[in-house]
Amino acid sequence: MPRVLLVEDDPSVREGVELGLRRRGHEVLAAGTGEAGLASLKSFHPDLVLLDLMLPGMNGVQVCRRIRETSQLPIIMLTARGDDFDVVIGLEAGADDYIVKPARTEVIEARIRAVLRRLADPVTRSGPEFHGELALDRAGLTAARNGERLALAPSELKLLLHLAASPEQVFSRQQLLESVWEHSYHGDARLVDACVRRLRQKLGDTAGPDGAPRYIQTVRGFGYRFGPL
Repeated sequence: MPRVLLVEDDPSVREGVELGLRRRGHEVLAAGTGEAGLASLKSFHPDLVLLDLMLPGMNGVQVCRRIRETSQLPIIMLTARGDDFDVVIGLEAGADDYIVKPARTEVIEARIRAVLRRLADPVTRSGPEFHGELALDRAGLTAARNGERLALAPSELKLLLHLAASPEQVFSRQQLLESVWEHSYHGDARLVDACVRRLRQKLGDTAGPDGAPRYIQTVRGFGYRFGPL
């Protein structure tokens, strides 16, 4: 079962989430501060981080940014209702998903499994495929630009592969939420928009001759598409 690092300052929430995940077979290490969570990364080697947004001292956004400096470890933010502005900042910092507290253990477990599945998608094509300067290897789950491998978080990589599999097809935000994040309900478009912005930055997706990004293009009023290049 996946090893989970839980960073949460509220003792009751921390104990409840930890107990629930342990009962489902996870190995869990809990930390009460961002500093303690960061210090535990090298020794615990988690498969995923559950990270509270509002922490004393170093907050969740700062912790997320620190992790993203050296790692693409999956990160799920834990937020309180009404933290809308901070949620956007957290997503921009590199979080793969977020969960609003309080949340049942089965909901947290489902989100964990969904994020980790993005690291183990079934291979649908053999060999790298090329899109202009981009080389996508679906078997190896890697992406490179001009021969340089891109450090993409799980959600970023799966979104890129999903869009590139159907060039010029327009996907609505809801379709992308269902396919990439596995949110079957009417989900939060901020997940998609924040991930697109991060992807464009990492791809160096500057505007083409028509003023639109080259790779991930916005179709106003509808959603996003890949290309044409």
